[in-house]
Amino acid sequence: MTHFMAHFHVITGADANAAYPNVRRIGAADVVAALQQGLADFWDKPSHYVFLCLIYPVAGLLIARWTSGANMLPLLFPLMSGFALLGPVAALGLYEISRRRELGLDTSWLHALAVWRSPAMPAILVISIMLVAIFVGWLFSARELYLSLFGPERPESLLSFFNEVFTTDRGWRLILYGNAVGFIFALVVLCTTVIAFPLLLDRDAGAAAAIFTSMRAVVCNPVEMVLWGLIVTALLVAGFALFFAGLAIVIPVLGHATWHLYRKVVEPEPAAANAL
Repeated sequence: MTHFMAHFHVITGADANAAYPNVRRIGAADVVAALQQGLADFWDKPSHYVFLCLIYPVAGLLIARWTSGANMLPLLFPLMSGFALLGPVAALGLYEISRRRELGLDTSWLHALAVWRSPAMPAILVISIMLVAIFVGWLFSARELYLSLFGPERPESLLSFFNEVFTTDRGWRLILYGNAVGFIFALVVLCTTVIAFPLLLDRDAGAAAAIFTSMRAVVCNPVEMVLWGLIVTALLVAGFALFFAGLAIVIPVLGHATWHLYRKVVEPEPAAANAL
């Protein structure tokens, strides 16, 4: 029974009878303001050093190594674009830094590691596993699409691969269909996790409430959330264009901004609202 209740807590949160958070209607100006606040958090505490020195150079090397063989070249773009699907997990520590800055607490980047002691971590892990499953599904779909158009033959080189993709009819179909499929995966992630992780760090609401509240945020603010998705996509593309180094700035800014977007979309708990 105790084991069952522990798993139930992961889904429903600390209080199984608690009402789901209320969602506000916001405007495009709020989305822009969240991005500006994220940039302010970034400059206030240079959390980008952690990303610059550790995460993205390593990720770039891994992707380069994985795709260096001719048989892995077709997965180059799916792997790189997959950053957008896993981004909400990568920014966990950034949400925590913004939360602490909002409360006037110490915002040393070491506190980004302390996020793993959050009481909501089991629920966070459940949603993280969901995102990993979506990422794997995206890679599998991209691979099957490539095989359906190009067959099992391997590209001879990186140059010949790019030449096939950008100068042939089947290459353009790969780009068109691949982006369409990728859009569906990205839309699923946006709808289910746009503010899920900040919500869980702010209150132990449970995985179900976090996902449902994210979906309500999108339903209540469809245009604004599409705008947010376009901003995220544009900034990630810019980051990739600078050979991963740009992501050392883009990811922290987006992570901090996501916290502020959450604050604008979700009403605070009554006790927290009174404290403010």
